[in-house]
Amino acid sequence: MMPAIRAKASGKTAFVNVRLLDPASQTDCQGGLLVEDGKIAGIGPQITAANLPSGCTVIDGKGACLAPGLVDMRVQLREPGFEHQETIETAGHSAATGGVTTMVALPNTDPVVDDVAGVEFVARRARKVGLAKVFVYGAVSKGMEGHEITEMGLLHQAGAVAFCDGDQTIANSRLLRQALSYATFFDGMIVQHPEEPELSRGASMNSGELSTRLGLSGVSPLAEVIQIERDIRLAEMTGGRLHFAHISTGESVEVIRRAKKRGLKITCDTAPFYFALNENAVSDYRTFAKLSPPLRAEEDRQAIVMGLADGTIDAIASDHNPQDADSKRLPFAQAAAGAVGLETLLPISLELYHNGFMPLLDVIGRLTMHPARLMKLGAGTLAIGKAADLMMFDPDRAGKIDPYAFVSKSKNSPFDGRLTQGKVVRTIIDGRDVFVHAPWFEGQ
Repeated sequence: MMPAIRAKASGKTAFVNVRLLDPASQTDCQGGLLVEDGKIAGIGPQITAANLPSGCTVIDGKGACLAPGLVDMRVQLREPGFEHQETIETAGHSAATGGVTTMVALPNTDPVVDDVAGVEFVARRARKVGLAKVFVYGAVSKGMEGHEITEMGLLHQAGAVAFCDGDQTIANSRLLRQALSYATFFDGMIVQHPEEPELSRGASMNSGELSTRLGLSGVSPLAEVIQIERDIRLAEMTGGRLHFAHISTGESVEVIRRAKKRGLKITCDTAPFYFALNENAVSDYRTFAKLSPPLRAEEDRQAIVMGLADGTIDAIASDHNPQDADSKRLPFAQAAAGAVGLETLLPISLELYHNGFMPLLDVIGRLTMHPARLMKLGAGTLAIGKAADLMMFDPDRAGKIDPYAFVSKSKNSPFDGRLTQGKVVRTIIDGRDVFVHAPWFEGQ
């Protein structure tokens, strides 16, 4: 599948007076970066305003950080079928505002992306929009119904970069075993939403004292770890690559840590919600904080932070799940789960750095290099010859999250009113500006 970009920028552009951050090469230094015909042509301290080729456009970064564009491996684009919540175009603008240059879209659209035509539709539509590069997951089961496996080989050839059943658990052990085995022929990755369906059926939030006090049905954290433990056994049996999405509990971190030590092909990601919030965010029946999996206890949140810090958790994804207002403005038990995340991905993730849990380069790595490698995408690095997909940001710029200022069509964020440090000031894709924060650009 071709990425979602029109023509590359022509000519030469130099970004000077920037702090270069490249987790892939462990680069963290002052310098500049040269772009030629949409690709990175040079990088390092030697690139300054006084040492550039003739005819080069110069952009002074004013000391801001220049890093690879964010690679978001879990996004719901909602198109086709749910365009009232989001479209490929509105998600593309939202991604650009958040510094995301590459997105991997879940297949739970209408129709489901379970055949070659679905993969090609997303690719064609994304190329026409020409904003963030868009890749797609293929569904594991036809219609995401959990009964019959899709033609995964054909989907892979058409451009599907991995396989999942969206926000539904692959509960059928036989089907998951078959998918893991089949995917080994082309080293494909199966991505699981780890939540045992019967234990979580009808639940609204994390089970515990708070759910009892609120009178809401709760799902035990065990529903997540039980599913993970079963699936690890199947991965071990087949030798397949298995990735767990948005893990949220301390026990899950520990089980995955042990599986990795045994050399199994197990990886995982989490979302900012699970290291920045706990279940108290829903204590006033706030439906914007209703998520799947649900927000957990404080000790689970702390375990997720530690899992990121020690490398057990491989990547951070936005888990962008736009919902319209009517789906959220309902009694808590009936409200839809999910939150938008593209525009809050960087500032919330930077809390890990500002709070002293992770070095800045490691945080950026979880958002760029690691998801790109998991998906086998040629992104997430400032290497010479690679596409100039870049994010310039000020890690210390103070801000306050206002969902109604989001570019996304939906506004359902649990971070409303949260004070942040970190702001994207410029997003470049294939050497083209797709977002520039005007006050920064004007030197204000």
